[in-house]
Amino acid sequence: MRITMTRLFLTLFLMAALPLGMAAQSAEVTIEDNDIQTVTSEMNDTVAVVDTISEQTNAAPSLTGDAGDFYLLKERDKYRVYNGPDFHFLKNTTNPAVKPYKFMNDQTFVGIPVFLAGLIAKSEKTAFRQDYRNTNEKIRLVKYNFHSEIDNYTQFSGIALTVGLKMAGVEGRSSWPRLFASSLASYAVMAGFVNGIKYTASEMRPDGSTRNSWPSGHTATAFVGATILHKEYGLTRSPWYSVAGYTLATGTGVMRVLNNRHWISDVLSGAGIGILSTELAYGICDLLFKQKGLLMNDLAYYTDLSKNPSFFSISMGIGLGNKHLILPAFDFGLDEQYVEHDAHTGPLEFKFRSATAVGAEGAWFFNPYIGIGARLRVKTTPINGWSTFAQIDEKSLNEILEDPEFKSSIKYFGLEIESDHITEFAADAGIYLSWPLSSRFAIGSKVLVGRSIMDDIYVGAKFYGDQMDYDAVNDRFIPTDEVAYCDWEFISVSASNSMKFGTGLSLTYSYKNSFSWRLFCDYDYAKKTYRAQYAPFMYIGDFSPAYREEMKREFNWDPCQTFTSSAQKKLNQWVLGGALCVSF
Repeated sequence: MRITMTRLFLTLFLMAALPLGMAAQSAEVTIEDNDIQTVTSEMNDTVAVVDTISEQTNAAPSLTGDAGDFYLLKERDKYRVYNGPDFHFLKNTTNPAVKPYKFMNDQTFVGIPVFLAGLIAKSEKTAFRQDYRNTNEKIRLVKYNFHSEIDNYTQFSGIALTVGLKMAGVEGRSSWPRLFASSLASYAVMAGFVNGIKYTASEMRPDGSTRNSWPSGHTATAFVGATILHKEYGLTRSPWYSVAGYTLATGTGVMRVLNNRHWISDVLSGAGIGILSTELAYGICDLLFKQKGLLMNDLAYYTDLSKNPSFFSISMGIGLGNKHLILPAFDFGLDEQYVEHDAHTGPLEFKFRSATAVGAEGAWFFNPYIGIGARLRVKTTPINGWSTFAQIDEKSLNEILEDPEFKSSIKYFGLEIESDHITEFAADAGIYLSWPLSSRFAIGSKVLVGRSIMDDIYVGAKFYGDQMDYDAVNDRFIPTDEVAYCDWEFISVSASNSMKFGTGLSLTYSYKNSFSWRLFCDYDYAKKTYRAQYAPFMYIGDFSPAYREEMKREFNWDPCQTFTSSAQKKLNQWVLGGALCVSF
């Protein structure tokens, strides 16, 4: 019997919600506001009134404290703070002191601009990968040899932490049945959004495997879990739970890019869908279940930046700055007449386009004005003309393939563009400053010192065919029965790792439910040595060892050597962008 996904979801949703409604009938009581009091048992068993719930406050009275064993006087037998592991998955509890959430309480809408940032980044794919519409079938588009499967597991870290805390007896926003219902609804809404867009957009993955790249399902799953943890514990207990959840979710997205399974646009849109789906699902459950199954309200409606400017943020921006890089010509060590006319004999000039920067940043403030923090940032800078630069050599290689003397012996000879941009991985730490303009607005600055690590750009080459002997007297090649194979780095450009210094200005607006928006302008300075390495004739050593030896004897020159060119450059870089912050 076939079961549709919709019917399956409704069945699971009702199974989770059924204990919620049944248990709530016996747990829910109507209590006047002035009758709800919290008490504590002193050593002499004296009961003292601690607090009276006011209709004017949004937060419930604290149900945990130094004395422990706090409980509601009228709900002594129905609601009690549980100390110790909690495995009562079907038992529902309602705290009548908690005011029901309204639909708009759960909607921050922060997922929408994050999703739109991914949509905008779709048009900037060439900043991260070579264009897949390239007509040259021999040009492959793989950037990283890096591979890890950890993102297959970290995508579930948020929900795992939530369930783990709940089982350990740490009370959060919801009872078990309501948590089940809200979580199932969150993942269902997310799955609908992700799969609906994936198979409509039909976006090719950066590794060329399938056309279901945008948006990233792994990242969306990770941010659903992180937002569940944020709502259950980050808003009700401590923002550090939110920081942990969103850090792990961000790491999942970064791993998807490093594994060459997703574009950065896929990750951003996936993160937006994950946040938006969870907020919608929680809002729907608030409408359906109202107060049933609620245990705690949010600690605050928004963060007061005049008192608590600490934050964790995910940012995206555009990098501006150095536009040109000129390297001296390669010294081939031969007279110009002996150098192939297609070889690169002039200075190397690279033109950089605007960079795309994605980062995570956080700071802890000792007071409203000063704190310490750190920043991780990945910035990728595409280079105009890199493909054309490589195709000059590819044209020469294709002419060799068509030479009658080699046509039957050479099976394959081609170039592979492994990357056409320079990627910088930067880690910084230092002093953070904040100047509150009001409770919701603050100006920030920072002074950072860090390390900049550059990824190489390069073109690989592969040669496969029959090995040839060489007759120096008659200047001709003679086929042999041996097989020749060579796989090497044809040409590459790299930059040295270096110290970097940074500063910047920002404007932060405290939105609601611990979320803030930030506009920033960062400046970074570094000095790097750029180095180009070129090995156009490396295949000769495998293709014809005898010819290589003849070149060494005749010209005192080894064709299999790597030629280099280098220059030092000062980098003055600016990044303009925005960030989503969890403030606390």
